[in-house]
Amino acid sequence: MLKIGVLGAGNLGKTHIRLLKEIDSYELIGFYDPSTKISAEVANEFSIRAFPSAEMLLEECDVIDITTPTPLQYKVAEKAIKLSKHVFIEKPYTHSAWETKSLMRLAIEANIKVQVGQIERFNPAFLASKKHIGNPHYIETHRLAPVNSQTESLSVVMDLMINDIDIVLSLVKANIRKISATGVSVVNDSPDIVNARIDFDNGAVANLTASRISLESKHRSRFFRRDAYIKVDFLENTANIVRQENKNSEITEPTVSLEEGTRKLLNNMNLETIEVTPSDAIKMQLESFASAIINNTRPLVPIDDGYNAMDVANKIIDQLSLNANFAAAHTIIA
Repeated sequence: MLKIGVLGAGNLGKTHIRLLKEIDSYELIGFYDPSTKISAEVANEFSIRAFPSAEMLLEECDVIDITTPTPLQYKVAEKAIKLSKHVFIEKPYTHSAWETKSLMRLAIEANIKVQVGQIERFNPAFLASKKHIGNPHYIETHRLAPVNSQTESLSVVMDLMINDIDIVLSLVKANIRKISATGVSVVNDSPDIVNARIDFDNGAVANLTASRISLESKHRSRFFRRDAYIKVDFLENTANIVRQENKNSEITEPTVSLEEGTRKLLNNMNLETIEVTPSDAIKMQLESFASAIINNTRPLVPIDDGYNAMDVANKIIDQLSLNANFAAAHTIIA
């Protein structure tokens, strides 16, 4: 059994604490949070030990689960890796390419596992759809969220779009040829709505939209292949295939089972429902990390995947900045 501790006991940290108590592979030894008020409340609610310092928690655990705010994560992850502790770390764990490469190097030297919390990789609707998606030619995503004062200081790209970036990179196995992006600031100084296009060398294209000023939350993607497209609703946990009748699938792996209900559309197109098995994505990713440690296998979302997603996110942010400066210059000239 792996002794695990949690750093950070905010809303996400509390969720991790609750789920870790349910996973047999872990022994939850406690947590650390700098707030004495939060520490007392969480310790009482979950009947677990609140450690007086992060250092003391690190000394007693085999695995550390880091759910602290992004600015605090690099230093504690660095310290944990140097102590040869396996690290699960929520995204975005840093905005610096140098810091990320430093953690990657340290993890190799320490021979430990690091997994990044890209939760949508474990979304049950996405997991049920992967064998149908295959090698998509075109991907379209929409991630919309209402205004949240707690995330306004964080780029909408890093806060919302990065999960879709990670999914795109996990599906399209080709180098990126071009990244373009546009954004609009509505209520904040930085863009509140961002659209990014990623062109790959193999001809695949991903068109991603993220907004933090929507009236309601939505997270939907469509994955187009040659003879069909797959619709995934990440919030509703539903998925469908739209394809031509009697068209053989180009996917060679065993297909995911479909529910009996199939609705005919125009032009010999069928709308088929993919059967989705309900599951807790956060619990699944924590379980998968335990499995990677115990079986000495590669984590499903290793630190280099986290780096690749962050690198693309930073390039999108750079494009937004360039476009903003270009627009400002033309405004001044005009």
